[in-house]
Amino acid sequence: MIDWILLLQFATPLALAAIGETVGQKSGLINIGLEGTMLTAAYFGVLGCISTGSPWLGLVIGALAGLALTMLVSWFTITLGADQVVVGTAANLLALGVTGTLFQARFGHSGQLFHVDQVPKWHGVDAVMVFGLVAAFLVTWLLWHTGWGLALRATGEYPQATEAAGFSANKLRFQAAAVGGLLGGLGGAYLSLGVVGSFAENMTGGRGFIAIAMVTFGRWKPAYVFVACMLIGYLDSLQYVLQARGSAIPFQLLIALPYVAALVVLVAVGKGTVVPAALGRPYSRDK
Repeated sequence: MIDWILLLQFATPLALAAIGETVGQKSGLINIGLEGTMLTAAYFGVLGCISTGSPWLGLVIGALAGLALTMLVSWFTITLGADQVVVGTAANLLALGVTGTLFQARFGHSGQLFHVDQVPKWHGVDAVMVFGLVAAFLVTWLLWHTGWGLALRATGEYPQATEAAGFSANKLRFQAAAVGGLLGGLGGAYLSLGVVGSFAENMTGGRGFIAIAMVTFGRWKPAYVFVACMLIGYLDSLQYVLQARGSAIPFQLLIALPYVAALVVLVAVGKGTVVPAALGRPYSRDK
């Protein structure tokens, strides 16, 4: 029997990050640094919770930290026209190094687990889990039923047409990056404050990359992306359910299941996928 609440809890960090990434990719941006965004938010979310005594403020601080890193990446990729993959990779390495160093300086090199207050839940459900579900429909409405969404999608296909219609393509990309940074940051902070209740070095464990894969799996449609994340969330939660039942399956295999599934998804649906035409391409009015 599926524990839907546990499934939703494990899927929420991934879903928030993937839905935010969907907005970015529809504008022509691919944030390879999403892993770094989530990791940065996870650390500063915990630090904020410890400093203020409130997991809610910790979520806000974590989300803002994720936003800050994303906007730094966006400055390089949008304003300076740097390669999005290279800058995103650098952001991931920066986040891994900075959070690891700060964690060891604050809590010791041993990396022993400590615990913080988690986001309060009501019958196992909290506001962030509900927001993750609502966000899929809210982003769908924004992208397909507003003028802003139409201009944003046009930017991801042919930014010159967006400029001809009187919009700034790069401004729209910054706005999309901000949405992606906030949602990715919230997802990372929720991972530490809503799922684990602690922080460990590199605790995101590739979830940012899986979120990017789920955007492709969901065909850049937020509702489909959310469903894809629920599948990964199910596989992620399965290890705890089976271990609690005393399953003989090696736990290492269970831990690997989400990553194997993401790889299979990319192989199975990647071929023939129609991506936004301007995805990954910098835009300049002077060119």
